[in-house]
Amino acid sequence: MASSLPQQRHVAGVEQIAHHVRALSRYREAMLIYSMSVSVDGFIADREGGIEWTVPSEELFQFHLAEVRKLGGYLCGRRLYETMLVWETDPSLRDNELGAAFADVWCAIPKTVFSRTLDSVQGNARLAKASVAEEVAAALDATDKDVEIGGAGLAAAAIELGLVDELRMFRNPIVVGGGTPYLPPVTEDIRLDLIETRSFNSRVIYERYQRVSGVL
Repeated sequence: MASSLPQQRHVAGVEQIAHHVRALSRYREAMLIYSMSVSVDGFIADREGGIEWTVPSEELFQFHLAEVRKLGGYLCGRRLYETMLVWETDPSLRDNELGAAFADVWCAIPKTVFSRTLDSVQGNARLAKASVAEEVAAALDATDKDVEIGGAGLAAAAIELGLVDELRMFRNPIVVGGGTPYLPPVTEDIRLDLIETRSFNSRVIYERYQRVSGVL
């Protein structure tokens, strides 16, 4: 019984921080956003881990660039960090104007990486040292811009704590039948407002949802 007391105190502390972040969200303009490309059936990667069907058209890439420019921070898991690291390490991605612009913007964003296996990270990134709730609070306190969270596992933890303000999906016209789901299982309904939609020439549909009340 006594051995579980530190753990109980830690959980209570994390919940208190999460409650504080949720309370502040009523008064701050900056939001925590979870944005990913998804299949029609709600997966961000297929059963083999493939994401080749999410490669954006030039029109959609320009939209992504404009959205990333608005960010003041990014929290991600190891897998997403390693996927995006090529924008900081591969000079060939700067061979065209659009690619160079995205690389410049991505490299400039402060990133917090959650990993149990990495000893170090590169560029404008640091390894997370605190809980998800604490790192979200720190990221939002450090900027007046929106902060994005990425990676299904990490986003799931933030959703369970009620920290995510907006869900943004780029729904691709494909059914993959299984894989990594965009959203975690939830025990209670989550009420959302659909505040924006847009269709791209590639038939991808952008859906932007905002939390209505309660926790997300």
